Amino acid sequence: MTARILVVDDVPANVKLLEARLMAEYFEVLTAADGYEALAICDKVSVDIVLLDVMMPGIDGFEVCERLKANSRTAHIPVVMITALDQPSDRVRGLQAGADDFLTKPVNDLQLLSRVKSLARLKAVSDELRLRAETARSVGLYDLERYERPDEPGSILLVDARASSQERLSRALRPIGEIIAMSDPQAALFEAAERSFDLIIVNANFEDYDPLRLCSQLRSLERTRYIPVLLIVEQGSEDLVVRALDLGVSDYLMRPVDPNELLARSLSQIRRKHCNDRLRASLRETIELAVIDGLTGLHNRRYLDTHLRNLMARAIERGQPLALCITDIDRFKSVNDVYGHDVGDDVIREFARRIRSAVRGADLACRYGGEEFVLVLPDTTMPAAVQIAERLRRAVEDVPVTIGREGISLPITASMGLAVLHGPDDTPEAMLKRADTALYEAKNRGRNQVVSEAA
Repeated sequence: MTARILVVDDVPANVKLLEARLMAEYFEVLTAADGYEALAICDKVSVDIVLLDVMMPGIDGFEVCERLKANSRTAHIPVVMITALDQPSDRVRGLQAGADDFLTKPVNDLQLLSRVKSLARLKAVSDELRLRAETARSVGLYDLERYERPDEPGSILLVDARASSQERLSRALRPIGEIIAMSDPQAALFEAAERSFDLIIVNANFEDYDPLRLCSQLRSLERTRYIPVLLIVEQGSEDLVVRALDLGVSDYLMRPVDPNELLARSLSQIRRKHCNDRLRASLRETIELAVIDGLTGLHNRRYLDTHLRNLMARAIERGQPLALCITDIDRFKSVNDVYGHDVGDDVIREFARRIRSAVRGADLACRYGGEEFVLVLPDTTMPAAVQIAERLRRAVEDVPVTIGREGISLPITASMGLAVLHGPDDTPEAMLKRADTALYEAKNRGRNQVVSEAA
């Protein structure tokens, strides 16, 4: 995986050293000598990760990080602070400014590169989600801003072998969410798969269990794949940290754990999880908006165009029959002309509800356009299709549509045209055309009836 890394340091030798390390791993490297230059580059160029020195002339790294996170265009760029400062209070200040990590000079090469690769993977996922979301917004499917929410409490699963450290860590985490503490890793895995968590903290203090096995299992399950994992390890466990980051662990802490740093790192992971959850939710809604008719809740023509072809291909492959019905409301234009479009919409909604109640679970019902609907009936011969269509026709005719707020009771009827699959050379267009011709014939015969395609 490649990425564009911005190295920010006012000491040229430090810049050259980091640049050489990163370019040896095939990263693209940009450099800046101070905070102002770094901000200008990030504002103009797409940057994937910022490696940021803290002690610089002009504005220090803390302020640079705060400005990056305050700018909507740069807020999602991961920032790793690299500095000689090594006090817990310095790390907490950096994390509170929005930094994703805080590495102390001299930086261990393996640890740095593993961290950069891990953040690059996370950034790629976030970028893809945001790009799709922006595309959806640009075509008017939804407004991304309405998914933005203030900080919400998190749900945290703490996996820790010792009751004493469970209590200590839980006490530190209570200000930011609900904590469930467990000592059995396998039981914790099942718990994570059953419930919805925003963060899983794994304390690597097990005597007879490899904590990376749990981390690997969490990443392999669909239900837990996107939950951030924070690993707590002993000082000097750099090799374990490198392996953990390669497995997809989101962050780590060295013991003894500073409560403020634990809180800052946990809160950062929960915020990222909430942000990506909102993006994924917006994408699910986008997909629904793309294939679901907003008025009736049925699938729309776009979905029909693709799914009908798939259903036909499957029917041909399995040697099964397939039927199709086109139906619309008789004299619907007069409803709009006399009562208005609001009442017309109510009639269409009720018509769609009756379609849903008349068809079988395997059948596909779509709004084709206006007051016209298409039903695709898998594994259905023409005689069976006639029975289904007649059942729908009677359901429409027998009970008038009642518009409660208007006090209106409207009797409506529907005409229907049927077609069946003609074999491997048939096409969706041809099948729809035959059903439409049959519908036209039903209209000509006086409406409120079912007509099959011409033999």
